[in-house]
Amino acid sequence: MPNALQKPQSAATAFMLAGAGWFVVGALYGMVSAIHLVAPEFFSNIPWLVFGRERPIHVNTMLYGFTGTMLIGCGLYYVPALLKTRLWSEPLAWVCFVLWNLTILSGPVCFSFGYTQGREYSEYVWAADLMLMVAVVLAIYNMVMTVAQRNESQLYVSVWYFFGAMLWTACNYPIGNVMWHPKTGAMPGLIDSIFLWFWGHNLPGLLITPLATGAAYYVIPRVARMPLNSHTLSLLGFWFLVALYTHIGGHHVLQSPIPNWLKTVSVVDSVSMVFPVSIVVINLWMTARGVGRRVWGDPAGRLVMGGIVWYLVTCIQGPLQSLPYLQRVTHFNNWTIGHAHIAMLGFGGYIALGAMWHILPLVTGRSVYSNKLVNLQFGLITFGLTGFFLDLTAVGLIQGSAWNNGETVYRVLPELAPFMITRAGLGIFILTGALVGFYNAVMTVLGGRRLAAEELQRAEEPV
Repeated sequence: MPNALQKPQSAATAFMLAGAGWFVVGALYGMVSAIHLVAPEFFSNIPWLVFGRERPIHVNTMLYGFTGTMLIGCGLYYVPALLKTRLWSEPLAWVCFVLWNLTILSGPVCFSFGYTQGREYSEYVWAADLMLMVAVVLAIYNMVMTVAQRNESQLYVSVWYFFGAMLWTACNYPIGNVMWHPKTGAMPGLIDSIFLWFWGHNLPGLLITPLATGAAYYVIPRVARMPLNSHTLSLLGFWFLVALYTHIGGHHVLQSPIPNWLKTVSVVDSVSMVFPVSIVVINLWMTARGVGRRVWGDPAGRLVMGGIVWYLVTCIQGPLQSLPYLQRVTHFNNWTIGHAHIAMLGFGGYIALGAMWHILPLVTGRSVYSNKLVNLQFGLITFGLTGFFLDLTAVGLIQGSAWNNGETVYRVLPELAPFMITRAGLGIFILTGALVGFYNAVMTVLGGRRLAAEELQRAEEPV
């Protein structure tokens, strides 16, 4: 193997940089989506930029490419660090990197020309599904071997969450993507909606959520320079998550004739998610009690704590909108789009960025190129996302209320135009934040100030 592939923590660095790059790509496609909703004919006669093709590119690139890739890179560093050992195989991690990113690249390449399985959050073609599964299995094997050679007996909660994310994905992804039907990736008839939303909700809940929570549990105690408030409480939240989240995808299809028992389980477990979410939020806020100025004053800590705030907002809104009565107004409109954005960009994205800015100096031995740019990125994304959320929530209520009162779609559409213009304008801030972050990450690796041995040792010291 070339020496570069043997270099410790090189794969973690590659994952984080790739995540920063995919953030730019995903945000660019998001801007194209926003432009479509303002001026549908703007990209006329460009088949690979029609809304039905480029929107899945935006969604999958942001989920798997930005948030997922960046958080996996963070985990490849903090799991061995917490175990006081080295990653078992750096070359194997590079194989995972290549397969994982080829899967994400297949989105823009295949979707643009109509090669898709056509199922929301499950659009990747079968060959890409297979590459992703091989990458996840190899990552699990690499981590199992890393744990086997560890020098730390206790498995800190972040290790649990990273392992959980990989194991749950390995189990759930093939089921939700119906991989035993390579030609279609789908089941016949109504039953496919159950399989679809099994993974459609487990993607954010059992891949992104545990990756983000594990990263937050690593970063916040280090930035606060305080021990975790309660390790027992953190593990209780872990088991609540896996016990409740697997079943809640059915609340996306309450209006369809799926079994009533599945609808009931989905709604009850959706509402019950208040328990694991409260545990995470309270545990981390209690860890930072008395040192809030230190945590919020740190550029990386501010992003992670901001992500926890978005997590709280997301998981107040999510259980409420799973209730059948409220879904009469909130479902199938822009309310849901706003909710999805604060979940993935607000919760997962903020924590991914904050963890990257905390970990990148540790894996490169260089200080962050510019903390001012980190703060600028935080400000740009916060302004853009907050406005985005409020704008889409308002327009969703307009749509839902009108439809619930028998108004026709074509009479409601003109009322949406100002909100769509606002959405596109706010998207510029998010795209600019992605560009600023990518530039800062690349410059950190290439031109950041080299940390002295004493600085690096002090930075790597456990709490």
